[in-house]
Amino acid sequence: MDSALIAPQLKAEILSEALPYIRRFHGKTIVVKYGGNAMIDQNLKEAFAHDVVLLKLVGMNPVVVHGGGPQIDEALERVGKKSTFIQGMRVTDAETMEVVEWVLAGEVQGELVTLINRFGGQAVGLTGKDGGLIRARKLRMPDKDDPSKSHDIGHVGEIEAINPAVVKALQDDAFIPVISPIGFGEDGETYNINADVVAGKIAEILRAEKLVMLTNTPGVLDKSGALLTGLTARQIDELFADGTISGGMLPKISSALEAAKSGVNAVHIIDGRVDHCLLLEILTDQGVGTMIKSK
Repeated sequence: MDSALIAPQLKAEILSEALPYIRRFHGKTIVVKYGGNAMIDQNLKEAFAHDVVLLKLVGMNPVVVHGGGPQIDEALERVGKKSTFIQGMRVTDAETMEVVEWVLAGEVQGELVTLINRFGGQAVGLTGKDGGLIRARKLRMPDKDDPSKSHDIGHVGEIEAINPAVVKALQDDAFIPVISPIGFGEDGETYNINADVVAGKIAEILRAEKLVMLTNTPGVLDKSGALLTGLTARQIDELFADGTISGGMLPKISSALEAAKSGVNAVHIIDGRVDHCLLLEILTDQGVGTMIKSK
C-alpha cells in the first residue's frame, strides 16, 4: 500500500504500537536466519535489508546468518552436478564444497551486505573461518531408522565451538554481522554447516533475546495444514514422532528448540514471503509465524 494513502492518525498509531517493543528490545541481540523466498524475490530482499537496518537504528543488535540452498542448486546445475540430500542435509563432496563456499561467501553474502549498506546500515560479511568464529568437525549423520548406522555426507560439519569475539567486536562498533555457515576443521578443512544449526548455536552463545527464522511457510503446520502458533518441547517431540515435522524442517525445528532450551528468550519461525515480516514479528502485536517455547 502507498503510505501516502494511510491517514496521519493511523500512521501515528502504528508508530506508537512499536514503541514498547523498541524499549523492551533496545540493546538486545536479535539473531535472524535469512532463507527461503526472501533470498530470491527482489522486493522481499530489499524489504528484509530495510528491516535489518531499521532494527539497528532503533538500538537493537541484529546478527544475520544466511542460507543459500536455491543458489547452490543453481550453481551446481551450471557445472553439471546434481544435489543429493539425506534426511534434509546436502551431501557435499570436495567439488560441491568449492561451489558452496563460492556461492555462500561470495554471491549470496555479497549481495546481502550490499543491500544492507545501500539502506544505510554498515554490514560486514563473515564466514566461520573469520576470527576463528566456527570450529567444526566432520558430521556423520545417524540413520533415522537405525541409529547404529550412519551416513557419510562429505564436507558437512557439525559445530565443535563458537568464538563470538569477532561478532561482539563488530556489534560494539555499530556494524551488522552477516555470517555464512562455513566452518573450519582442526587441520584447516572447510565444512558446510546447516544454516539453521549455525543460527541457533550463535543465538545461544550470544545470549540473544530472539532467534527469528525465515521460511517458505506460514510457520510450523499440522497435518491438516493449519498454523501452530505456539509449541512446547513436548509437543515438538510428538510432531517429530508422528512425522508431521520432517525433511528440511527437522534441523530448523531442532535448532529452534535447542536455542529455546539454552536461554534464548523467544524463537520464532516466520513466513519470509510476507513483506517486512521481520518488523511485523518484532515491532508489532501481529504475529506472523510459530513461537517455540522450551516448556
